This record gives sequence, structure tokens and C-alpha cells, in this order.
Amino acid sequence: MSEESAAIQARLIRDLEPVVAVELERHLSVQKNWYPHEYVPWSEGRDYAGPLNGDAWEAKDSRLTPVAQDSLILNLLTEDNLPSYHTEIAISMGRDGAWGNWIERWTAEEARHAIVIRDYLMATRGVDPYVLEDLRMAHMSLGYQTPYENDMLHTIAYVSFQELATRISHRNTGKLSDDPIAEGMMQRVALDENLHMLFYRNTLSAALDMEPNAAMRAIADVVTNFDMPGANMPGFGRKAVQIALAGIYDLQQHLDDVVAPVLRAWNVFERTDLSGDGLKAREELSAFMDATYKTAATFNDKREVHFERQIARGIQPIRITN
Repeated sequence: MSEESAAIQARLIRDLEPVVAVELERHLSVQKNWYPHEYVPWSEGRDYAGPLNGDAWEAKDSRLTPVAQDSLILNLLTEDNLPSYHTEIAISMGRDGAWGNWIERWTAEEARHAIVIRDYLMATRGVDPYVLEDLRMAHMSLGYQTPYENDMLHTIAYVSFQELATRISHRNTGKLSDDPIAEGMMQRVALDENLHMLFYRNTLSAALDMEPNAAMRAIADVVTNFDMPGANMPGFGRKAVQIALAGIYDLQQHLDDVVAPVLRAWNVFERTDLSGDGLKAREELSAFMDATYKTAATFNDKREVHFERQIARGIQPIRITN
């Protein structure tokens, strides 16, 4: 980070403090407390094989569709890495004043997501518990490190998109789970993610007004290099393909339901306060969006061909239909 960028970051962290305080107060006024244990069908649980001499897990135990199993594992492992995310965000934003109060609150709320998903999966025998634990150990041993170290603007731009992406992934995973209990649970988790997105989106909106060129550069960098935080977990690529094929989260949704709405909220393409690198960043962003829409259309076409072939072989595709 250049000296000029570092100076802008330091100034923004100070000047955005009142905005963060207001956004935190707004968040607390609309966020409703909920309790993970209320969403878990505990009466379905039974002991597993091991020291308690219970029943070994079998694939037939799970009532979830295979793609829902993959998606719940991916979503849970992503939530499990919360300690790494907390560290990265705290480093970039600081833990003083309203910033610190928000980070601690956000962390506490996010922790509920891993608690409820894991408890549900264990009580219902939704996935192989040995595979899940081995993947958790492998994933958390890798940890997570943002490519935007000590960079508040890029970090807030990233989580503005990532929280919304997670909301959509959670919500659609519930829809495709074939289990109303899982669907209700994931809808509850998705509500949290949406509120978190609003906090970050509104905070960056204020940053855009204060430092439009630096903020636009951060937005363009994040959108053109976006990756979900769980992208380094073992088996992510295969699971992501299956999730995209099923319509839980694909490139078209990423553009239409995540990137475009957030950019509209920031008035990105109508702003008249950009100059220099800010204008260049917006041009890069526009070109990227155009090219990525074409890539998404190609994937959609190939997916339809894939499903037609499955149907011809007598296989009913597992997918979300709107």
C-alpha cells in the first residue's frame, strides 16, 4: 500500500467512525435475537459409533439431497473459519470505538450459523460426521488470509458482496434440501447475512462520498477478483460446480442478485465525482461486467444441454426451479 493510500485509509477509519456508530445502532434496532437450539430436531438424534457404542453413520441415514449435503458442508466449513475472518477484519478496521463494537457483535452473530448448521447435521445424520470433521480440520488448518491485508476499503467492499452471496447460497441450499426443517433454519441464517450486508454496504456508501476514487478502485478490484472465502477448502471446486449446476449459486446469480444490486445502491455508474484512477477503475468494472455476463450465458447454455442429456438417460436433475 502506498503512503497516499495508507493516509486515505487512516483518515477514512477516523471519519467513518460516526457512520459506523449509526449503522451499528440501526442494526441492533432491527436484528432479532434467535437461538440455534430452537431450530434443531433434537428428538431425531441418536448416539454415533465410538466411545458411546452407538450406530455408525450410513448414507441412507441422510434425508438431504446429495447437492444439499455438498452445499451444507461447504457453507458450514466456511462459517467454521470465523476466527480467521475476525482476525482479518479486526486488523483492517481496528478494534477501537464503534469499529470494535461492530466487529465483536458481527462475530458473535456469525458464530450462531456454524452452531446451528452443525447441530442440525449431527442430530439428523445429514452428512458423514467423520468426513465433516476431517474437512473442518483440513480447512481451518489452512486458515484464511485476505488478499487485501490491512486495507479497510477493500475489506468492506469485499464483505458487502460476500455477505449477500452467502445469504443467497444459504437460502437456496434450504430450498433444495428437501427438508422443511433445514429450509427454515437456512432462511433464519440468511436473514442475518442480509443485515450484515446492509451494514457494510451502507458504510462503503459513505466512504464513496468521502473518497470516491479510492473507494471505486477498491470496488473494481474486489469485483474483478472475487472469490468466496471457502475457495481454498479441500474439494471446493467439485462442490462449487454441483452447486452451480443445481442453481444454488451460479455466475448469473452472482451478477444479477449480488454484484448488480450493490453497485446500483452505490450509484456506481451514474456518479459524477470520479476522476483519474476512479474513472479508470469504473471503466475496468464495466468491461468486466460485460465480459462476465457473456461467460454466464455460456454456462447457462451448457447447463441446459447437461440436463437434457440427464433426462434422456432417465435421470431427474436436482435443481432449483423458479
